[in-house]
Amino acid sequence: MIFFELFYTFFLIGLFTFGGGYAMIPMIQEQVVGKGWISESNLTDFIAVSEVTPGPFALNISTFVGNTVGGVFGAICATIGVILPSLIIIIIIAMIMKKFMTNKYVQGALAGVKPIVFALILSTALVLLIKVIFFNGNAIKGDLQFDIRSLTLLIILSSILVIYKKTQKKNLGAIKLLGLSALLGIIIFTI
Repeated sequence: MIFFELFYTFFLIGLFTFGGGYAMIPMIQEQVVGKGWISESNLTDFIAVSEVTPGPFALNISTFVGNTVGGVFGAICATIGVILPSLIIIIIIAMIMKKFMTNKYVQGALAGVKPIVFALILSTALVLLIKVIFFNGNAIKGDLQFDIRSLTLLIILSSILVIYKKTQKKNLGAIKLLGLSALLGIIIFTI
């Protein structure tokens, strides 16, 4: 029964979220943490690991949650559940693409969805930042603990990024930034 629940939950998440994996985070949080499948702290960890794991974010997080809840078969069910809506929608859109994209109502709907997706991603980032810095990754307990190490890491990385960008006149690559973040995290959190 848990396998069908995993499939159905992630099918709905895949069906009703627009804008990619980050826009899914509020719905994943509501469904997965709300059902008691994983804790808020585990979700934060899964988001971090899904971000640095190769592949699409939505696939990674659905696979991690499915594996935690139902083992390998649970991971397969959750992954298929999150993929299937997009696959069906893309097949339908591909069949009627030319007529579909010139429709003014469709273009209007897509233009209206963009600010919502941006707001979802921004709110998720702010909520995660507040949880990590002020609640030590878990806001459900409600115990306010200021995590100076997380704030220190954020300030150091932000400073390095700004200095590098100003002196080199280019962005620090994502791989270099992830490696630097991991190194600083190891140093700061093991002291």
